[in-house]
Amino acid sequence: MIGNRIEYEKMYAVERELWWYKVLHGKVLKSIRQHFSHQNISILDASCGTGGLLSFLKEYNYPNLAGLDGSEDAVSFCQERQLDVTLCRFESIGSFRPENRYDVIVCNDVFYCLDEQDMALAMNYFRTYLKPNGLLITNNNAFNAFYGTHDVAVGGKRRFVLNDLKKLAKAADFQIVYATYWSFLLSPLILAVRQWQAFKLRLGWEKTENIVSDVALPSPFVNKTLFNLVKMEETILPKSPFGSSLFTIMHPCQS
Repeated sequence: MIGNRIEYEKMYAVERELWWYKVLHGKVLKSIRQHFSHQNISILDASCGTGGLLSFLKEYNYPNLAGLDGSEDAVSFCQERQLDVTLCRFESIGSFRPENRYDVIVCNDVFYCLDEQDMALAMNYFRTYLKPNGLLITNNNAFNAFYGTHDVAVGGKRRFVLNDLKKLAKAADFQIVYATYWSFLLSPLILAVRQWQAFKLRLGWEKTENIVSDVALPSPFVNKTLFNLVKMEETILPKSPFGSSLFTIMHPCQS
């Protein structure tokens, strides 16, 4: 998505209120709280976009926050929020504050735009940057069946299943300690929309130059309803077998 300022503008405008971002940010916060009993920890958001997660964690009084992103547009939005974010592409991640080590590294919805080599490179650097008792938290687009115009708009090259993440983790000496697909309850609706989008793409009814992402704020009632449905899903189905996203928590393997 680097270079697509329109999509970053849309993200910046809605990521504090849109149900999907609120659920994801809540998942990250819950994961951190379950592992660390205090807030004096160092957190890196790798490819932080316009800074929504960093702002969210800042509001919960986490003081040691840093981010990096490869988009000048994204970094400029982060700076508007007074966030400590550095312009850095993933292929140059080894030059990002090499002396620092972090308790938590978050990398949400980034791998879909990387090739295999860059994913492996990023994971190896995360292993280096993470403290021995640290967490790597990732969220990724799941299942090719959900591929649609949103993926095209944000530059998505692929979607993932859990085995993909297991292989990636093992190669970089990580262990997945928790994994779940999510938006299970909404998946029939999401799947129907995305399948229709994919059908139009195949037939050429949708021109790629006109495609925009699904990132948009619905009415307050719809937004709240979608949020409540997914939060209910978290309560009754802590580990879902299906959904449009895959959320994982990893620990470095102990030698």
